[in-house]
Amino acid sequence: MSVNTAVRGRPIRISRLSLRLDIRATVTCLIMTAAIIGLGFLSMTTGDYPLTVPEVVDTVLGQGPPGADFIVMELRLPRLLAGLLVGAAFGISGAIMQRLTDNPLGSPDIIGFTAGSATGALSVIVLTDGGMMLTAGGALAGGIVTSILIYLLAYRRGVQGFRLVLIGIGISAMLFAANEYLITHASLQDALAAAAWQVGGLNGRGWEHVEPVAWAMVALLPFAVFFSHRLSILQMGDDAAKALGVRVESTRLVLVMVSVALAAVGTAAAGPIAFVALAAPQIAKRLAGTPSAGPIAAGAMGALLLMTSDFVVQKLFSDTQLPVGIATAVIGGLYLAWLLAREFRRR
Repeated sequence: MSVNTAVRGRPIRISRLSLRLDIRATVTCLIMTAAIIGLGFLSMTTGDYPLTVPEVVDTVLGQGPPGADFIVMELRLPRLLAGLLVGAAFGISGAIMQRLTDNPLGSPDIIGFTAGSATGALSVIVLTDGGMMLTAGGALAGGIVTSILIYLLAYRRGVQGFRLVLIGIGISAMLFAANEYLITHASLQDALAAAAWQVGGLNGRGWEHVEPVAWAMVALLPFAVFFSHRLSILQMGDDAAKALGVRVESTRLVLVMVSVALAAVGTAAAGPIAFVALAAPQIAKRLAGTPSAGPIAAGAMGALLLMTSDFVVQKLFSDTQLPVGIATAVIGGLYLAWLLAREFRRR
């Protein structure tokens, strides 16, 4: 059913415009999915031990050539899936927070959620020498505590996006200082491990890193999709949202917790990889031609962005095993400079 309006006497059908936008967004998601699949096969078949696509498929099915099982199932496939899932988690987390704050800078790695997760994980690494599960638990706890603190400090008869971003940036700076304190007061071995982890990367990632992120995505993605349609209503303002029957604070709190949990598990699995959560939703929004990026589009772009960065790092710096977090920081820094310059010119 179409809704008619008029601009300078000419009728406009909103439903047709929305249909065109939906078709473009769907096509964009399909193209990104195809690119992810193609890049995945390219990553699995190239390297010091080249394989063909049939050999990779046969190996996954348990019928591959001799020697391929270790290369595919223990080295390449876990790293590929870790990049895909972590990138998707960061992309969805960033999309939720940017729409909640109505600010392109409202990203978990800008407003402190990722820094809080890093503080929790570094505390486990430095103080207890814990394994993967304890580190993941520390990252999740650190992210949740940080988000609660930021939410409470930003709450003044409701939470305004601009206030949340400013307070989050301040808390993030304090947490970065705390992280550096933990590293400088650790033993040499723990400090090296913590510093390497803090950069963020996919080197040496195995199935123990993939499984927690996969289960988190299964549990949290339905909430992100289900509540995403309420984000547009929340962007209309609290009074308008309440008039339309939306429980503003409970909805906002659920979405914040989903965003924090996704950022925390991604950080626990691959470290605080910078700028994926910031850039992925904005790029997806511009490609899809929509006012904001949905969780599926942002997740697909986050996965594609991280997988592409990791593939480039593997091929260009194969001898040094450069962490992918350095590559995303360079790309994200350039993107952030462009975004700030663009916002400054607009204002």
